[in-house]
Amino acid sequence: MSHLDAPPDERATALERHRPKMFGIAYRMLGSVEDAEDVVQEAYLRWHQAEPEDVRSPEAWLVAVVTRIAIDRLRHAAVERAAYVGPWLPEPLVTSSIPAADRSAELTSDLSMAFLLLLERLTPEERAALVLREVFDTSYAELARILERNEAACRQIVHRARARVRREQRRFQATPADREQLVERFLAALAAEDEKALLDLLADDVVWVSDGGGKAPALREIVSGAARVAPLAIKFERMGRGRTTHQLVWLNGELGLLTLADGLTVHATSFAIAEGRIAAVYRILNPDKLHHVGPPPLWPMVPRP
Repeated sequence: MSHLDAPPDERATALERHRPKMFGIAYRMLGSVEDAEDVVQEAYLRWHQAEPEDVRSPEAWLVAVVTRIAIDRLRHAAVERAAYVGPWLPEPLVTSSIPAADRSAELTSDLSMAFLLLLERLTPEERAALVLREVFDTSYAELARILERNEAACRQIVHRARARVRREQRRFQATPADREQLVERFLAALAAEDEKALLDLLADDVVWVSDGGGKAPALREIVSGAARVAPLAIKFERMGRGRTTHQLVWLNGELGLLTLADGLTVHATSFAIAEGRIAAVYRILNPDKLHHVGPPPLWPMVPRP
């Protein structure tokens, strides 16, 4: 008896067994928790409508369907992102919320904000091939079936995608201990409004990227260079002085910050570390991207009585 011929409870169990992998693929493809969950739900619906003879393996079938749906969505997302207000950043993910079965991957590299942004440079097909092969160790034979290409073509796609991201990916590697120390020193320098201490922590070519999506006050341009980023960080910290608090949280497999005001989420901040210094600060303020990381977002502001 196939899984599709099994009683509903057994079919649901089979689906839940593979949900972590399905979500992991969809999130890395789309950079959005909500969109990833929608993709998984759509795959579930297709699973229940599939003919038993079409499913040789529940896992293989579900992975193929999730990947194809994500590729289609990514192609449509390109139009939306072209009209996005200001810089676009992936939606942050609190690592502790990732199902345990997805923890076999190296979370500090394949879930990081820096890595997800590197994936943005790839075509949807390249992104799918790299995620499946590098993160989930999918065979080339299986990859060929999913992408409906031959194995030689899939090897070329993976090689091309790997070449486009590997050099920068290696640059951003840092140990958890080094990352924790840098983030804590960053917070201490902000609290003391010590610009010199901040400059010591920042790479010369550091970038500050703010994603407000037109729904929260945010910079609409990327700020580059330590001499510009350091005073900017102090300015923002001073603006929230006495009202905001920072919490150390694990975002996308790496230590980051969640900033609250009056018990509401103001923004989430992730860092890219390179050669012992902060190479990028990614700050997400768009309220649509903050519902999964903590208390409800502050924006849009609700007038107080």
